[in-house]
Amino acid sequence: MRELLTIGVFARAARLSPKALRLYDELGLLRPAEVDNDSGYRLYAPEQLEQARLIAWLRRLGMPLERIRQVGELPAPEQAAQIGAYWDQVLAETAERGRLATFLVDYLSGRGSTMGTLGLRYAARSETGLVRDSNEDTAYAGPRLMAVADGMRGPGGDRASSAAVDALKTLETVTIPAGDLLGSLAEAVRAASQSVGELDGEAATTLTALYWSGSQLALAHIGDTRAYRLRDGELSLITVDHTYVRSLVAEGRLTEAEAAVHPQRSLLVKALTGAGDETPDLSLHEAAAGDRYLLCSDGLATTVPEPELRSVLATPGDPAQALDELFSRAYAAGAHDNVAAVVADVVPA
Repeated sequence: MRELLTIGVFARAARLSPKALRLYDELGLLRPAEVDNDSGYRLYAPEQLEQARLIAWLRRLGMPLERIRQVGELPAPEQAAQIGAYWDQVLAETAERGRLATFLVDYLSGRGSTMGTLGLRYAARSETGLVRDSNEDTAYAGPRLMAVADGMRGPGGDRASSAAVDALKTLETVTIPAGDLLGSLAEAVRAASQSVGELDGEAATTLTALYWSGSQLALAHIGDTRAYRLRDGELSLITVDHTYVRSLVAEGRLTEAEAAVHPQRSLLVKALTGAGDETPDLSLHEAAAGDRYLLCSDGLATTVPEPELRSVLATPGDPAQALDELFSRAYAAGAHDNVAAVVADVVPA
């Protein structure tokens, strides 16, 4: 006769409460092996202990019940992959909340910047280049938002970059609570990912965006579009390319010189695909009068060397003039890819 355990005995063995087991039964996470017809008691098989413990461990991780149900239906190797992906998401969201908490503490304690003392001048431009027959790049600049996106080459690339940037444009019209600049941008990026996912066929895009308020700039970045800052004549790259080659450089397996000529230097490891599990880099930056920011696709960054970028950005002139010179140099170098860029100057309000 098959050995079955009462709910009380099974709960003690699994280190769960009978109440939790009844909830798991109601939600379809862990059904009893049998239910006594006369008493209605739930009876469990000893081999269900491992499943019960897994559910309990995942609950301790904070995994939502619906996701636990999905994980429970997978073989062990896929369960491990799903749990790892979930925990990566938790760590990214925790880091995001930590940065926001730090900003709030500084702002509310008087150590943060006052609002409304600075303004922006900006220009945006996107062109096909000399070689490509279509343009998958999108560039946008407005009073509070700047963004560049590079859609994946092929069907849907142009629609993906445009959909991602269009989703962010809602930030121009909403009122953001004090201290919620980074959180609002993160929410908008999630909406951008959803917009990409709703397109027909396989679509994906990179995205780099700056969202402005007072003297604060929130930065969101995924892929190999880039953001640079020119301050006091020094040009700094403030994003990290999400490429296979960049990961090899970070691990010390490639030098910068080797990375520049590697045949897989454009292979992305992260992009907006609409899958819902993308984790963009998020950061908050303090702006200063005189700063100049450049957002650009790899069609500019890989064509015009960084010393030339610095020289052009450091030359007096408004953002539109700077873009004219940057695009001229990209075309002079062959403009083998689409080219998109935004230049924004921080000025006294």
